[in-house]
Amino acid sequence: HWRDLPAEVVAQGQHLILDALGIALASGRYPFAQQTFLAMQDLCPSTGPVPVFGMQAHLPARDAALINGLLIHGLDYDDTHPGSVVHATASVFAAAFSVACQQDSTGEDLLLAYVAGMEVATRVGMVAGGVFHKAGFHPTAVAGIFGCVIAAARLWGLDEAQTVQAQGIALSMAAGTLEFLKEGAGTKRFHPGWAASSAIVAVALARRGMSGPSTTYEGQYGLYASHLGAALDACRMELATQGLGVAWELMRVAVKPIPACHFVHACIDAASALRPELARGELSHIVARVAQGYVPVVCEPVAQKRRPSNAYEAQFSVQYGIATALRHGKFGLQALEPEAMQDPLTQALADKVRYEVDPDADYPKYFPGEVVLHFADGRQVVHKEPINRGAPGRPIAHADIVTKFMDNAALAWPVTAASALRDGVLNLPHIRTRELAQLLAA
Repeated sequence: HWRDLPAEVVAQGQHLILDALGIALASGRYPFAQQTFLAMQDLCPSTGPVPVFGMQAHLPARDAALINGLLIHGLDYDDTHPGSVVHATASVFAAAFSVACQQDSTGEDLLLAYVAGMEVATRVGMVAGGVFHKAGFHPTAVAGIFGCVIAAARLWGLDEAQTVQAQGIALSMAAGTLEFLKEGAGTKRFHPGWAASSAIVAVALARRGMSGPSTTYEGQYGLYASHLGAALDACRMELATQGLGVAWELMRVAVKPIPACHFVHACIDAASALRPELARGELSHIVARVAQGYVPVVCEPVAQKRRPSNAYEAQFSVQYGIATALRHGKFGLQALEPEAMQDPLTQALADKVRYEVDPDADYPKYFPGEVVLHFADGRQVVHKEPINRGAPGRPIAHADIVTKFMDNAALAWPVTAASALRDGVLNLPHIRTRELAQLLAA
C-alpha cells in the first residue's frame, strides 16, 4: 500500500525515474533510437495510448515499452543495483508507465507499482549475485522481467493467483545473452525493453486465464536451474524475501555519473585523478587492477578493448576508459563519438594499459578499481577507488541527479520543456499518469 512507503523511498523513486527520463531524451538523438522506432512502426503502423519518450509519437503499450526501455538503457548511463547487477529502472519503469497510461492510473499508483517492481527485479538478481554474468546472461533481461510483471500486474489489478501465473509465463520469456560483447552489437540496448514488453504480454495472458508454472524460481527447470546450471549452488534463495518491505533495495540503487559500464567507473575516476602525473615523467605502462568478474566484460579481448570501433565497445573497455580519462580528465558522452575513439593520443595511452585481478576487490557489493602509472624511471603512482561513485555508501545526491537530468535533457529539449518535465516527475504522487504523458510528448 502507498502508506507502507517511507518518504525517502518515494523521493528516491522519483529521482531515479527523473534520471532515467533524462537519459531517454538524450538517447533519442542516436541512430539506434530511430532504428527501433521505425521497426515498431513496421510491425504496428497504428498509434496507441503510450508516448515514446521525447519523440512526439505514440505506440501501443507493448511496443512503447520496448522502445522506452531501450531509450533509458541505450547509452548505458542508467542506474544499476550493485548487489544484483541489474539496470532495474530501464525495464520496470518502461513497463509500469505503459500500463499506467492504458489504465489512466494516478501518479501515486504508478510510483507504487514502480517501487514494487524494483524490489522484485533487484531481489531476483540478488539471489544469483554476479553468477548470471558468468553464465553468459544479462541480469537486466533475465531478472528484470519479473519486476516488470509485478509492476504491470499491480496496475492491471491481477489477484495473487494470476500474478503467480504471470511470473510463470514470463519464465519462458526471460532471455538476454552477453554475446553482444564480442562485436559491440546493439542487442543489449533493447534487453530492458524486451523484458518490459514481454512482461506486459505475460500479464495480459494471465489476466485472461492462461496458466504458467508456479515454481518459477525454485523449480527443476526454473529460472536459476535453467540459466545457471552447475552454478545453481551459488544461489542464495533467502535474499529474495529477506527484509522485504523493511530493507528497501531501491535505496541501494546506484546512479551512474559516467556513461559507461559500471565496471569501469572506478578506474576512470582513478585515471582522472592521476592525470596531472603525466606531466612529471615518461610513461612506461599502465596497470588497471580490477575484480575477477570484470575481466570477460570490460578487459578482454585486449586488442579489441584497446581499439573500440563503436560506442558500445567503448563503454565496455577499461583500456579505453582509462586512456580517455588520462587524456581529458573525464569520460562523458563525447567519448562515445567516432572522433574520440580514433584520437591518436588516446589510442597510444590505451596501448599502454594492462590489467591484473585484484583478489581483495569488494565485488559485487561495490565496483572498485585501481590504476597504477608506471614511469620509465621506475617510479609508480597509484590511485584506488574502493567504492565507485553512486554506489551505496557513496551515493550521488538528489540535487546532482536533477543536474544530470537537466544536462541530458538539454541535449534534446529546450530548457522550459525539460523544467516542466522535471517538476512533473518530482510532483508525481499528486498528478495523473496522463499528465506525465503529456509532458513526455512535448
